[in-house]
Amino acid sequence: MAEREPGKKATRRSARGTTGAAKASEVFTAEERAAMRELVQERRRASSGKADGESDVLAKIAEMPEPDRTMAERLHAIIKASAPDLSPKTWYGMPAYARNGKVVCFFQNAQKFNARYATLGFSDAANLDEGNMWPTSFALKELTAAEEARIAALVRKAVS
Repeated sequence: MAEREPGKKATRRSARGTTGAAKASEVFTAEERAAMRELVQERRRASSGKADGESDVLAKIAEMPEPDRTMAERLHAIIKASAPDLSPKTWYGMPAYARNGKVVCFFQNAQKFNARYATLGFSDAANLDEGNMWPTSFALKELTAAEEARIAALVRKAVS
């Protein structure tokens, strides 16, 4: 420990100091930090009993720009019809669908992280296992009847 000069008070500094915030801004993008803030808000709403999954998801979808909004609305309908036991909720500010509180699948609009396509993702709670390797997320540029049928089948399999 360094000695202090006579007459000067010893000051204690946080182990984190101010570099923690600076490093976080270097490590995470603005979009990632916003998603983490949304997760904190979601958990606060859930713990206070103010969360209404269906309303929260529909509000998030309404905020999306086109064409993601239309795609998210259609996915919401497909997921609810294919797996009515899944509960809508928001997850990192994205529409998600959970079973027993654990997210099974989610929709990430393209603008969320400035991507060129939207994503339909599945968590490890989804029963999509096929051998030693299987996809857990799918890029979406457009929803046609073929994609809608495939998504419905994937969601049904995920909750089987």
